[in-house]
Amino acid sequence: MSPVLQEDDEKDENIPKMLCQMDNHLACVNCVRWSNSGMYLASGGDDKLIMVWKRATYIGPSTVFGSSGKLANVEQWRCVSILRSHSGDVMDVAWSPHDAWLASCSVDNTVVIWNAVKFPEILATLRGHSGLVKGLTWDPVGKYIASQADDRSLKVWRTLDWQLETSITKPFDECGGTTHVLRLSWSPDGHYLVSAHAMNNSGPTAQIIEREGWKTNMDFVGHRKAVTVVKFNPKIFKKKQKNGSSAKPSCPYCCCAVGSKDRSLSVWLTCLKRPLVVIHELFDKSIMDISWTLNGLGILVCSMDGSVAFLDFSQDELGDPLSEEEKSRIHQSTYGKSLAIMTEAQLSTAVIENPEMLKYQRRQQQQQLDQKSAAAREMGSASSVAGVVNGESLEDIRKNLLKKQVETRTADGRRRITPLCIAQLDTGYSFIHQALCDLIWGDLPLSFHQLAS
Repeated sequence: MSPVLQEDDEKDENIPKMLCQMDNHLACVNCVRWSNSGMYLASGGDDKLIMVWKRATYIGPSTVFGSSGKLANVEQWRCVSILRSHSGDVMDVAWSPHDAWLASCSVDNTVVIWNAVKFPEILATLRGHSGLVKGLTWDPVGKYIASQADDRSLKVWRTLDWQLETSITKPFDECGGTTHVLRLSWSPDGHYLVSAHAMNNSGPTAQIIEREGWKTNMDFVGHRKAVTVVKFNPKIFKKKQKNGSSAKPSCPYCCCAVGSKDRSLSVWLTCLKRPLVVIHELFDKSIMDISWTLNGLGILVCSMDGSVAFLDFSQDELGDPLSEEEKSRIHQSTYGKSLAIMTEAQLSTAVIENPEMLKYQRRQQQQQLDQKSAAAREMGSASSVAGVVNGESLEDIRKNLLKKQVETRTADGRRRITPLCIAQLDTGYSFIHQALCDLIWGDLPLSFHQLAS
């Protein structure tokens, strides 16, 4: 980031500006998202594909195919998985907390949940929208995923059973499908879900939805055109204390950036009634996406005009960020342990603390019983087929075949047995044919085998 932050580094030719160019997609790329660990990058595009990228071992700079030779990849990133399921353009992708799942949405009206541990396994396909799905967001503890679509609805889905929790429509009744994207966002403390394009008294807003009861009593106002993207800062903040101050600690609060088709950006703090800052006419065209830096003090904003803006804040402006440990304690004290942040081993031995974990344990037990029952039925079916063919036991078949056997004696007294063809039984089990042969040949004397040979 140094060439972005420092003008001297930007002019220094020895400092690379472009680290890598990945051009595997066959059409326009609509969304790129880092995993929470920073190890993977997921991209979705108009080619209906989601590609998962991972940084490869450094093998030296390489020239991008088709370039003039001046552009070289300083880092090597390779596509480790291509996910195919959507029948239309992929509009958004989102990693769940702790990277357990990857969600994607498309103009085919569906949301697909991928198992990020076992790509390309699909855990669920969420169907319920009747319009193009243009945005996704996970709640910070992984209990819900929210999607927003052109059908004038925002839907919240449970990750416990991948069923619909609630569908919110009232704030979007006056909305039209005029926005290319609808990037909604969940606050890092989990209390608020903020939508893109909503309307209040015919004015564009970003609707604030409370987790408790899914109430829609508040919104962010002020933009002149439809809101296209909302992005919460990943950090939770507290008011900065002056040196030597013994003031009572303030309540934690969150920071949210809102981008619109009016080419402007507003930044809000949940502890203030008015925006912290508003930047008008930042671009020539609509804002398409927003991303905060890891430390929570920088924000990158991109536009449909092809440009990217970087805004740098100080702790005096935003506040002191809570540590990850403090944030985790807030999550656990408020919501308890979450399935999304626990491994299979932890889930199998965890003490049941809430109904969610009890339901998970019962579901796992039922799945194990179903698997055992299916295996038992399969074995029973195989043994019954092996014992009876077309309503006749193998023993009866053996006796009937032996009766049909023709035996003669030659002039010198030796026996001759006319070979009898035993056709392959049309049962789908070759071992039945073998068992039948064993039954027939097993009762015959050794001299018969000698004669037959």
